[in-house]
Amino acid sequence: MITCLSLRQGGRGFRRIVAVAALTLGLAGCAVEPPSRIMACSAATPPQVTVSPDGRTASTMLSVLTYNIEGLGWPARKGRARKLAEIGERLSAMRAAGTAPDIVMFQEMFSGAAKKAVDAAGYPALVAGPRRTTRPQDPVTEPLPGKAKAKRGELGLHLLGSGLAIASRYPIIHNDQRAYGRRSCAGFDCLANKGIVQARIQIPGVPTPVDLYNTHMNARRASRAPPRRHLAAHERQVLEASRFIEQSYDQSHPLIFGGDFNMRSSEERWESFSRYQSLLLVHRLCADPASGCDVRLSWDGDAPWMDTQDLQFFWSGSLVSVRPIRVEAMFDGGDSGPLLSDHDGFLVTYRLEWPATATARVGC
Repeated sequence: MITCLSLRQGGRGFRRIVAVAALTLGLAGCAVEPPSRIMACSAATPPQVTVSPDGRTASTMLSVLTYNIEGLGWPARKGRARKLAEIGERLSAMRAAGTAPDIVMFQEMFSGAAKKAVDAAGYPALVAGPRRTTRPQDPVTEPLPGKAKAKRGELGLHLLGSGLAIASRYPIIHNDQRAYGRRSCAGFDCLANKGIVQARIQIPGVPTPVDLYNTHMNARRASRAPPRRHLAAHERQVLEASRFIEQSYDQSHPLIFGGDFNMRSSEERWESFSRYQSLLLVHRLCADPASGCDVRLSWDGDAPWMDTQDLQFFWSGSLVSVRPIRVEAMFDGGDSGPLLSDHDGFLVTYRLEWPATATARVGC
């Protein structure tokens, strides 16, 4: 669910609530500006770089957390402020201790409390995704199957932004974003301007930047839209995200694509996703015992990626390769911290590797 409004369906009462909210845009903290922060390249602390025993390759690690923080405002959610604040506090404390993820991809950063929590985590570089008024580019324009209905939020206007942010311990030297088209959403998801955000980070000592992408795609049952309609909307979002990545990605860079893809237990959604995306799936590689990936999660069955909404995909650049070497949960009620959202955080540690003779970048 993605809105600061009540999700009860109704006639004139529902439309009246929507109209008031559209005029004020301050309900439940929705008017709070998304946080952003620029980091000077000179302020970046270099990571540890290791050279192989034969002297041929150099490598370093990069940890990436994708985390849907359940940042919905009242009345869709009540009493979330304390747990959201704790998310920010815990990430800030981890940063002070040197144990925080290098990158965090946030979803559902909607309410004022959610935006404050992301800001309070204290990452020196921070960019937000599409805002409420961000217009789509090159959207799919054909009507979705079935009819749009105002009572399930298909109003033709957005009351919220995308709820996306990327926070980084390294400088973000370029960022871009793309809102999904007006006809690429179904049900209550249409009240948010869902999309995809890119952050290109520069890690001191690594020859090329790393391109990161974060998204949150259309829900299924929670959208209250009929299956044919929400499936078609999801497929269009995959298509538009793929176009955006193709247009903005530099093939010499490693690429990491994470977020809440809303594909759990849906063969149909996976089938359509695979038509447009050939990126490698972290879950699929790490589920192979021969991969050497350290799995610190309880995975059941042969296809653990079907049991979660939270995923990461990756692709190596022409000079710098990327490969997951460890996967684990965060804020799941265990040693990593208490359960603070209706999603666990999904943390992946990658190894970046390149020829030792390649020129290491200094600054931006």
